[in-house]
Amino acid sequence: MHVDEESREWLTINKHKGLFRYCRLPFSITSAPALFQRAMDQILSVLPVVQCYLDDILCTGANDEEHLRNFDAVLKRLRQYDLRVCKEKCEFLRPSVEYLGHVIDHEGLHKAPSKTKAIVDAPAPENVSLLRSFLGLLNYYGRFIPNLASLLKPLHELLCKDVKWKWTNECNKAFRNAKNTLISSEVLTHFNPSYPIQLVCDASPYGVGAVISHVFPNGDERPIAFAPRTLNKAESNYAHLEREALSIIFGVRKFHQYLYGRKFTLLTDHRPLTTILGPHAGIPSLAAARLQRWALLLSAHSYDIKYRKSDLHCNADGLSRLPLPVTKHEPTSVDIFYFRNVEHAPISASQVKRATRKDPDLSVVMDMVIKGQTKCENTALKPFLDRRWELSVQSGCLLWGRRVIVPQSLRAKMLAQLHAGHSGIVKMKEMARSFFWWPGLDKQIEETVKSCSSCQKIRNNPPAAPLHPWDFPQDPWHRIHIDFAGPFENRMFLVAIDAHSKWPEVAIMKSTTWEKAIEKLGEMFSRFGAPAQLVSDNGPQFVSKEMVEFLQANRVQHIKSAPYHPATNDLAERFVQTLKHALKASLGQSTLHQRLQEFLLKYQTFVHATTKVSPASLMFSQEIPTSMDLPKPPTLS
Repeated sequence: MHVDEESREWLTINKHKGLFRYCRLPFSITSAPALFQRAMDQILSVLPVVQCYLDDILCTGANDEEHLRNFDAVLKRLRQYDLRVCKEKCEFLRPSVEYLGHVIDHEGLHKAPSKTKAIVDAPAPENVSLLRSFLGLLNYYGRFIPNLASLLKPLHELLCKDVKWKWTNECNKAFRNAKNTLISSEVLTHFNPSYPIQLVCDASPYGVGAVISHVFPNGDERPIAFAPRTLNKAESNYAHLEREALSIIFGVRKFHQYLYGRKFTLLTDHRPLTTILGPHAGIPSLAAARLQRWALLLSAHSYDIKYRKSDLHCNADGLSRLPLPVTKHEPTSVDIFYFRNVEHAPISASQVKRATRKDPDLSVVMDMVIKGQTKCENTALKPFLDRRWELSVQSGCLLWGRRVIVPQSLRAKMLAQLHAGHSGIVKMKEMARSFFWWPGLDKQIEETVKSCSSCQKIRNNPPAAPLHPWDFPQDPWHRIHIDFAGPFENRMFLVAIDAHSKWPEVAIMKSTTWEKAIEKLGEMFSRFGAPAQLVSDNGPQFVSKEMVEFLQANRVQHIKSAPYHPATNDLAERFVQTLKHALKASLGQSTLHQRLQEFLLKYQTFVHATTKVSPASLMFSQEIPTSMDLPKPPTLS
């Protein structure tokens, strides 16, 4: 896409060979995706079975013949507008395709495994920022999860401004349930105008939800999309009748593109709403004003409202409702919930007792402790023999002091339990030393943390290598650091700092060309002589051919700072900050020249924090007189 001549100036980039302008629309421009999407929509608008998202074109058909015909039409359309596709990136005649994070096939719309894996494997958040990231990722697939707003209520409460962060068992349960629900949620079906539409709405004390679905000829209901929403503080105070009505309004507004202009069936488990919001009855005069407004809003749609018992309404019900009923030979949701939590339950003393008797090493150690034996030929028991006077048996468990000795079969699970909150090595060792022990525990803790991929992803980068300090010059004006400061008050400043005495020189400049820079440096050299070394950044004025010839003519060694590392020229950079701060603080008190001269005089005569003496005393081996000397009485000769 060509860029206008007038706009190319704003797309200038700085490369190592100079300045270049884009002639065609580049990436990373804010408006580029919208412009490209509009162009692609205009090109493919005449093809009804083609969908395009930026540079991804999706073409389909009811059968192979229709599909090839549509595909040929797409290629002709692209050729007409002189567009090409990359053959290596194309896929043809695929029964299913992953598109925008979803898998599309003849059955319907599925979640892409590559996308849900990131949600399923997500670690428990440790702060509000990580929690927002997880909720944003989960809400992308929110239409696959019924009652998501109510399900995530404990997590949403942590986002409140005045709530202190505390990850409770209830939060952890909601976190796990949200991921498990995403895995087991139903597959969405494609919208088909030939099938009847059904909208199911329900409300809980915490949120509202709506499910739009198709009713197939065999009586099966297949969801098209789910839509949850959390109630705000005002809505949570609504009466139960108003919350149920709110869920209907929310569902109608959410799925307006599916419902408007078509007749649909509206299902609710609150019988009074069939009369208040019914299309064939007038709005009751005694109904609340809010319900009357909602009834007027629904009058724009063609629908039949029906009552359905709560037992059959569970696809849009709140957290207080049970899942869909299952047959007798299948395990109930309560059983699944129970065994799932038992599997991840913490290790108890009874488990340690049973595992200790089965452990070949600990069972021998326990017998030695009970019988008072002090010798054993088994070298594997040496760590226990070294502590034989500190071992004891209590309730069938082996203890070292107050720490339980964990059997081999439970050690991996105990390490996982210890690392559940993704604590570091030091904290895990501190916690372990208070509760349990086994030989080689510290080393296994270190290996557990180092092998945790989640911990490695978020760990801090290694510290940067320390900067090599400049050598302190022995003589004044041996090495100077220069830089440009500004613009300030429509002026630029050429700053030069002596590395030995910290003596500053500042020149006010109207332009920063190499000619003016050489002119001002020549004035400084005429006063103090040419330095042995000059340090600057890689600005175009300092690296120009004329500047190189000027410095060579004065026998000055030019040292340039490393690119993108301004700390190399830190002496000049720090003085620039001090100069700007002083000039801004004195703004409006006098002219720029007067304020600059006053600042330089004070800086040159005050004691420097690094050298502990004034720059003037090091530069001239004596102090220069100032107005501060006037109060002193004259000395007698």
